[in-house]
Amino acid sequence: MRLNPGDIFDPERLDASLKNIFSTGLFADVALSREGNVLVVSVVENPIISQIAFEGNDRIDDETLGNEVQLRSRLVFTRTKVQQDVQRVLDIYRRSGRFAATVEPKVIQLPQNRVNLVFEIDEGPLTTIKAINIVGNNAFSDSDLEDELASSEYSFWNFLTTTDTYDPDRLAFDRDLLRRFYRNEGYADFTVLSVVAELTEDREEFIITFTVDEGERYKFGTAEFIASLRDLEPESLRRFVAYSEDDWFNASLVEETSVRIIDALGNRGFAFVEVDPQVDKDEENRIVNLTFEVNEGPKVFVERIDIEGNFRTLDEVVRREFRLVEGDAFNVTKLRRSRSRIQNLGFFSAVDLQDEPGSQPDRAVVKVTVEEQSTGNLSFGIGISSAVGPIGNIGIQERNLLGRGQDLRANLRVAGSETQARIGFTEPYFLDRDVSAGFDLFRMSQDRDESSFDLERIGGSVRFGYSLSEKLRHVVRHTVEYQNIGGMSLGTSAVIRDEQGSEVRSISGSELSYDTLDNRFDPRSGMVVKLRNELGGLGGNSRFVKGELTGGYYIPVTRDWTLALRGGVGAMTGIADDTSIVDRFFLGGSDPRGFKFGGLGPRDAAGNDSLGGERYYKGSAEMSFPLGLPEDLAIRGRLFTDVASVWEVDDRGTGAKIEDSSAPRVTVGGGISWNSPFGPVIVDLGFAVVDQSYDETEVLSFSFGTQF
Repeated sequence: MRLNPGDIFDPERLDASLKNIFSTGLFADVALSREGNVLVVSVVENPIISQIAFEGNDRIDDETLGNEVQLRSRLVFTRTKVQQDVQRVLDIYRRSGRFAATVEPKVIQLPQNRVNLVFEIDEGPLTTIKAINIVGNNAFSDSDLEDELASSEYSFWNFLTTTDTYDPDRLAFDRDLLRRFYRNEGYADFTVLSVVAELTEDREEFIITFTVDEGERYKFGTAEFIASLRDLEPESLRRFVAYSEDDWFNASLVEETSVRIIDALGNRGFAFVEVDPQVDKDEENRIVNLTFEVNEGPKVFVERIDIEGNFRTLDEVVRREFRLVEGDAFNVTKLRRSRSRIQNLGFFSAVDLQDEPGSQPDRAVVKVTVEEQSTGNLSFGIGISSAVGPIGNIGIQERNLLGRGQDLRANLRVAGSETQARIGFTEPYFLDRDVSAGFDLFRMSQDRDESSFDLERIGGSVRFGYSLSEKLRHVVRHTVEYQNIGGMSLGTSAVIRDEQGSEVRSISGSELSYDTLDNRFDPRSGMVVKLRNELGGLGGNSRFVKGELTGGYYIPVTRDWTLALRGGVGAMTGIADDTSIVDRFFLGGSDPRGFKFGGLGPRDAAGNDSLGGERYYKGSAEMSFPLGLPEDLAIRGRLFTDVASVWEVDDRGTGAKIEDSSAPRVTVGGGISWNSPFGPVIVDLGFAVVDQSYDETEVLSFSFGTQF
């Protein structure tokens, strides 16, 4: 009230009082009247909400909607707040791609001025993207640019993804993706003029239109350096430039150059460095000259690292992935690496790192907010392969056991020619050090039809792994197993029959790997090299030394065409004994293509059994490319040529006649790969153009597998 007893009746103060009472939200009606010298205030109270309910919401649960609305039980009911909550519920559905959703509030009157509030929801269908139009692009086609977007047009085969549903946040990301793509292709002046989303009349589809201005294409010009750091010669930084003069301008390479300089100076003791690339565009000659200004940044230290959102995962699991600790000099590059390492754990659906002011001007607090996701998997699989026949698989895995980051898994695989059961456990930070440790227990039986024997293995192994750098990793393991070779007939090669029986084996091994691939499952650039060694004889009955060097190099020829060069060599020798068929090298099947598994290499002339070899080499050149089909189908073609040979085996004193040659075998062919919603599908046609008379070839090799 703006009036008190004794005040003059003032219309303006009466009006202000009336508005103030209404603004409390407690009353449905307020009236002021005068009876003599008495001011009478008459009110009708708003009801109290007894209960809130949601009806018709199948896609979004009550808890999610209840957390979003502001009204609660025992709060005062107002129509304004109800309409605000209706809009909040609609916003939730629109964020999930349902713009046709409607919400109707219903009020149920109860005694004692109470009400129940019910939100009746019609969720409607998913609002998909009918079409994506791009206006103003000349250098690149619509399809090329659409491949760069996170959003995609609706396709019936995309039922396992949500990229074809309208999401305003995703459109903002798409704008950024287009800008990044063009700036990496040399278009330094590129801008997105507008992004318009039009809803069709039936409110079920959107038409998205991007209007762009490409501008001119630039090349890199000169690179200059200005440094204010003591004892630093600016020209010494030139070797860290990630591009060459006269290359097409690429904003990512400018950023990479800055990161290289910061990392290099950090290693030389300059903890606080800022690199500011100044761009000077020569529009007449269409070149971009860059001046990298290297200055001492503010001296800021990490005061504290706060972790939020990890209700299940222990703090130490997140903290040990940081490249920074409390007291370190604040470093944006290391902070970026830390975020990547936390994300790569696979325990969190979202990771957000923010730096906030600390207790003093030279202190910063790093705040980590994570959103946990399910880390347990129960999988069933079916498939078929030309190598092992029909495949059935069941597995269970927990990648974050008890929130400690430990990995526990069990798997059973049944195929036409083999059965495997395996249990494995991995501790990623053994004894609180950056060393992984684990063990595996396994039982396996195989029908080795190519060599006419059966193999049974029961055993276990322990392993340790550690990183020598971000890309270089070393793993060592030791395996002890019981092995039985049997299932032979009179027609089985005498070389193989000589090994019939059981034995205990003790094998130590290591693997050193260097990996810079952009994607481990579908690499388009980078390389991977692996060096493997095995030593049998530290106990057990088998004594041998074995080594392999394999690698692959992936070269992006164009944006969509990739050249893959792969190869390997291997050799082994027995120690005071002949080598076993179980340890020797076998090639064929999918490596190289065009031959059956074990189809090339030493072979018993009488029984035609494959014997494997103690030496091998292999090489492959493969060009993968799109087939002109929609990118969403993820179907790619490839042309390849493979060359390989495996040779050298002892007859173990049996006098068997062995056909053997180190001459190269060569195949050519093509195939397709489909990353289908049901799992990867691979089909290859390989034709042996150079082989030996005793080799066994096959044209078709394929595999199909899925998990659900």
